[in-house]
Amino acid sequence: MAEAAAPTTATRTVKRNGAAVAREIGADICVVGSGAAGYAAALEAARIGRKVVLVDGLPALGGQAVNSIIGTFCGLFSNGTHGYQFTHLVADDMLRALGEQENALYYRHGPHTTVVYYDEIALGRWIEKSVQAAGITPLLGAILRNVKVDGRRVQELEFATRYGDVKVKATGYVDASGDAALSWQAGFSCREPQQNRVFGTQMVVLENIDEANQPTREELSARLKEKGERYGLLRREGLAFVIPGRGVAAMNMTHVETPLDPLEASEKALLGKDQAERAVHFLQSEFPQCFGKARVRAYGFPGIRQTRWIVGRQQLSVDDVRNGTRFPDAVARTSWPVELHDHGSGHHWHVFPEDHVHYVPLGSLVPADGDNVVAAGRCIDADVAALSSVRVMGPCMAMGAAAAHALDLAGNGSVHQIDVAALQKRLTDNLDRTDKPW
Repeated sequence: MAEAAAPTTATRTVKRNGAAVAREIGADICVVGSGAAGYAAALEAARIGRKVVLVDGLPALGGQAVNSIIGTFCGLFSNGTHGYQFTHLVADDMLRALGEQENALYYRHGPHTTVVYYDEIALGRWIEKSVQAAGITPLLGAILRNVKVDGRRVQELEFATRYGDVKVKATGYVDASGDAALSWQAGFSCREPQQNRVFGTQMVVLENIDEANQPTREELSARLKEKGERYGLLRREGLAFVIPGRGVAAMNMTHVETPLDPLEASEKALLGKDQAERAVHFLQSEFPQCFGKARVRAYGFPGIRQTRWIVGRQQLSVDDVRNGTRFPDAVARTSWPVELHDHGSGHHWHVFPEDHVHYVPLGSLVPADGDNVVAAGRCIDADVAALSSVRVMGPCMAMGAAAAHALDLAGNGSVHQIDVAALQKRLTDNLDRTDKPW
């Protein structure tokens, strides 16, 4: 019997000849950033019939929600042990789909807030499948390097990818980049912290933990304050997000500076992993019954809470948050505490009463300099303390939905001149609905 011939693959020799030609894509709405705000904006825009391009600098969708392994949906529910849901639309689809999967969601009720723990792998796949089903064009691993502007309108975005350059031309744009990358590159006015940086977190997922012997949050914090310095830990407090029955915990125990300088940011990313590794050693040594056999399953990408943000038509203030101001152009709501990580060893945590609600105005989402750009997520215009409350995933998804509808209503006009009542009618579930899911 003759031996089968070895399979061969034809090849060709190639050589770059002159300047590369960029691939060009057209869309109604281009969304830059695919985290909570970005994927909500893209999916909502597609749902109302718009042609959408969704861009991310990572080679995967989901932004920090997936790739930094945040592990918790915060700000989705009102205060108290069993509050009502604040954000709907895309959030409803997401919670329903993840809730149908075993151990993909876990609701932790109280004592002050309802937090939803989630499996980041399940969330990532839901986003990917939803984007595909909606007919959205994804552009991954794409770094924004130039923005063409004509007057007050963004005309085109230029991206670099490892496979070549891409140009995206759209009628409207959502800046869900987290760092106001689109607005900054467009030459729009932006804000940066003058002195104190806002610290991010290097998340780490541990597996093989003994859930029956978990330390309480109070025990963990007390031990960190007592012995954290011995282990070289900068942050002297910590949280463990455990979905019962899985033997897995997402650990939030580090503080890492998140500078805008590229070399300094790269250095801090490595220091973040060093801090996470020290935190794991602390847990294994100080709480061996729970963590003695634990091992690291994954390190997330560096988590970032705040770097650069837009100058909007209006700046949300911490007094607005504390007073529960409902603006005439409100587009999102939450009651999440002021959670300001502005020093290395800990953070400020100011909880609101059970009946408290505060709102995000459209004016904080629209750059003062631009007519066809809407920001969503952690780069909207707010003072540092106010942003620390509204940058969590619940209100970020609501802001993403608001951005999509604002651009849809604006069309070829200005987002500064849309019919706000018509916008709020579309967003009524995210502004007024108070039924409880329990």
